[in-house]
Amino acid sequence: MGHSHHFHLDQGDHSITVNVGPGRNGEIELLVDGKVVACQKQHAPGTSLLTGELPEEPARPFRVRVRQPHLVPSRPRCTLELDGMEHPMPDRPEL
Repeated sequence: MGHSHHFHLDQGDHSITVNVGPGRNGEIELLVDGKVVACQKQHAPGTSLLTGELPEEPARPFRVRVRQPHLVPSRPRCTLELDGMEHPMPDRPEL
């Protein structure tokens, strides 16, 4: 059985968090400022894409890519795409 993973980045006054449930079939949640803005019930090996926006005037759309390894069981990777830039999101250990 796998472990849950929690990725987080602060962007200005906003926080972006991605929670990846345990195992290869766990749920993925995207949170902005602690509120769920997107959810994917299941994910498989490969890349999952979730979209959201930062609540600003005007709103700033972004997307998050969660990459699950295909062959070797290892940690997923998460990347934030915002304003044409890619930002790796660090995996926070569970406390």
